[in-house]
Amino acid sequence: MSGGQSEITTRALRKNFGDIKAVKPLDLRVERGTTFGYLGPNGAGKTTTVRMLSGLLRPTGGSATVCGFDIAEQRNRIKAITGLLPEAPGLYSKLSAYEFLEFIGALYDLSGEKLNRRINRLLNLLDLTERQNDLLESYSSGMKQKVLIASTLIHEPRLVFLDEPTARLDPAASALVKEIINALAEETDTTFFICTHLTDFAEDVCDVIGILVEGELVELGPPKEIIERTESDDLEEAYLKIVGGKIDRKRLLSWRE
Repeated sequence: MSGGQSEITTRALRKNFGDIKAVKPLDLRVERGTTFGYLGPNGAGKTTTVRMLSGLLRPTGGSATVCGFDIAEQRNRIKAITGLLPEAPGLYSKLSAYEFLEFIGALYDLSGEKLNRRINRLLNLLDLTERQNDLLESYSSGMKQKVLIASTLIHEPRLVFLDEPTARLDPAASALVKEIINALAEETDTTFFICTHLTDFAEDVCDVIGILVEGELVELGPPKEIIERTESDDLEEAYLKIVGGKIDRKRLLSWRE
């Protein structure tokens, strides 16, 4: 997808928490319309990167633009045209799904028939119509995650940040999320920046993969190219080679000696 318009550009973007280098100098370009997968072990710096790019966290150094806006000076502009599903989001459990989506829509200055159409479409798409008037406190974890995904898409954002979007979802719901992402990517210019440690999900959905290890971007490219470069059979094998995920069976069973 070379030569396209850049939706995310970072230059030596970094974040420290005291002596901890959570994200080391990051140079990254994500083109508009790309589904970008950001892979790495827990604690690698994926969520910190997203929080900087979405305007929630100020970087220690470097610079970045998102949708043409500077993350340091134009954070409100970025928040208005992007969507963010954090890894551990909150819900107002005393609202129904419909009321919650109305509330989120109002935050983006949506109202009336336009908002109602979007809510109905999303609830139908996510198979939540029959439960739309039930309080969220009665929902399962997977159903709550579906509502949160709907709230992320309610204002038709130009760029969507998804941090572990299939967390708490059963296989059928996870497959639905894949379908939604693929459909939006094919039918619109929506850009997705997806943090995950699920290699099968990333391989099925993402055009480009970046692999982060201890705050450093160590691999970047289409899944097929990464698999070929690492002489692997699939992305999971490639990922384990890169992050060092091999199990030392002898050491694992040493407690028995």
